Amino acid sequence: MIAALHTIFKKHPVICTDSRNITPNCIFFALKGENFNGNIYAEEALKKGASYAIIDEAAHQSSDNMILVENVLETLQKLANYHRHQLNIPIISLTGSNGKTTTKELINVVLAKKFQTTATKGNLNNHIGVPLTLLSMNSETEIGIVEMGANHQKEIAFLSSIAEPDYGYITNFGKAHLEGFGGVEGVIKGKSELYDYLKANDKFIFVNNDDPKQVERTQDANQYTFGSTDTSTITIQFIEANPMVHVQVKDTKIRSQLIGAYNFSNIAVAIAIGTYFKVDLSDIKDAIESYIPSNNRSQIILKESNKIILDAYNANPTSMKAALDNFSNLTDTSKIAFLGDMFELGPTATEEHQHINDYAASLQIDTIYLIGEHFNSTEDKHNNIHIYKSFESLKQNFPKVKNSTLLIKGSRGMALERILELL
Repeated sequence: MIAALHTIFKKHPVICTDSRNITPNCIFFALKGENFNGNIYAEEALKKGASYAIIDEAAHQSSDNMILVENVLETLQKLANYHRHQLNIPIISLTGSNGKTTTKELINVVLAKKFQTTATKGNLNNHIGVPLTLLSMNSETEIGIVEMGANHQKEIAFLSSIAEPDYGYITNFGKAHLEGFGGVEGVIKGKSELYDYLKANDKFIFVNNDDPKQVERTQDANQYTFGSTDTSTITIQFIEANPMVHVQVKDTKIRSQLIGAYNFSNIAVAIAIGTYFKVDLSDIKDAIESYIPSNNRSQIILKESNKIILDAYNANPTSMKAALDNFSNLTDTSKIAFLGDMFELGPTATEEHQHINDYAASLQIDTIYLIGEHFNSTEDKHNNIHIYKSFESLKQNFPKVKNSTLLIKGSRGMALERILELL
């Protein structure tokens, strides 16, 4: 069944999963969720130009171009895995608590200097996004780069069984999705499922030698290491982050357009992977120096008399602390932080938000605004901290801000980029 479907896919190599975004001659996969049923829209998809619709409810089968399967999602995943085997190319997979998407983008721009690459678009990194990424690769693709996200145990193991990566990298283990993983140890176990797959299948791991937890988890693996010490396969030195990260490899200095020392390892692994795949160092330098972050990820924005560090794509206790450390170390005169709630922390939410409250107050930051219900439940005991239960409450009491450097960071659901409209 999957082989026959793949033959159809080769003639119609575009997958659509949303009937509102049908492209001519695509294959529509009628996925289902809690609040939608794609089977209902299969006929509409064909009328809009889809060549085939894959459905799993016989009641909606009204055309020979509707292919009835037992489960549409499972069929999509099996097709992606089958396609992955036909490609016969190296696949690099990465996961981790923080920095996945930025790291993926950096690896992609570096490898694209020498190879035809296909990488995960945006953060399509789940049980649907990974199959779609694999199915977006074609005969011209020479290296595939697959980002994997997870918020519970066994998810990375499952995604690895679909993508079957040849190479892997874990950015870090942090306090992200604690609710689903069941604490930090659960995060480490869940993310390490990528290592488990790679080691079990005698594949290759890129290891950050400066991260003891990664070193510990990869001791018995085929590996290529990078870090600031001479014991690494490739030595990469951190120069500064004020605010942009500058690094050095051999005699080459690379001046990135990424802010924050926390981006050093993201840049370093892109250099390491590029070197492993024999991309010329001058091309690696050019790729990294030309990369400009977007989508609310560590963007520098100048507005009126203010400089804004917009990092409002997501947040967890680990990434929040790293952003605050970097912000505190900046030499700017007036510094103001706007911090939004961090989600998916489960029963530790109040404790983790209180830690950030106290930690932020202890740093070299003039004024700190905490926004959201979780922060509102913390104890207000610092003179430089102002707490607002909601964005609307902040909006009603928004301060006059001039000649300052601002940090804006919070979980995606807080949408703190709205602060830009208030300045």
